[in-house]
Amino acid sequence: MNILLDIAYMGSRYHGYQTQNNEALTIQRVLQGALEGFYGQKLKITGCSRTDAGVHAKQFFCTMEAAEGELRSTLPPEKIPLALRQHLPSDIAILSARAVSDDFHPRYMTHHKEYEYCIYNAPILHPFHADRAWHCPVTLDVDAMDAAARHLVGRHDFAALMAQGSVVTSTVREIFYCDVRREGDLVIVRVAADGFLYNMVRIIAGTLTEVGKGKIASEEIPAILASLDRKKSGPTLPPQGLYLNRVIYPDSIL
Repeated sequence: MNILLDIAYMGSRYHGYQTQNNEALTIQRVLQGALEGFYGQKLKITGCSRTDAGVHAKQFFCTMEAAEGELRSTLPPEKIPLALRQHLPSDIAILSARAVSDDFHPRYMTHHKEYEYCIYNAPILHPFHADRAWHCPVTLDVDAMDAAARHLVGRHDFAALMAQGSVVTSTVREIFYCDVRREGDLVIVRVAADGFLYNMVRIIAGTLTEVGKGKIASEEIPAILASLDRKKSGPTLPPQGLYLNRVIYPDSIL
């Protein structure tokens, strides 16, 4: 049986989602340990993405299946969230579970992912937003940021918005929508695409923040993209403001 888990987590104290060769604390390591302790057998956990250290996820999918043989349990998948609640720390939760086909792959079958980057835009950072948003004390022009974000929509070469030193076969991606809104003291950058380059969302947020400060004009975004030059875009913002917000699969699959 191949079981799809819908999980959420606060990434503040973790070194990202994916288990590493060292003993670093990761979401996958904790989740796998809890599941294997509960089921009493080795399991294969496959995630829909890789989030970096300090990054959060409001929705993250992974599949769980027996590493060898069959899953030794009669527990219905829908009972897993409550059954595992006491086996996981408070900053990781299984929200739902369902059986899926054996050939379902949570990463390769996604249609698109939606991220949000949260900026706390007030002179003093509220302690409730520490490790949950990046603090920018300078008042941001959200209308200018939103106008700039619209220039990112479409299929483009996003080399100028990728961390230097990254090795990929192609830097072309399609952004389906990108916008910026204000909710009180929070400025939220939302972006959805068929795939993302390394640090792409954090660089988008950093570039739009420079627009909000008046250091880059909204109309400069197309030229920045066309330059393919990372040095032309804004800074890479810290990880604590980044959230994997939604993971979308084609209706024919889920």
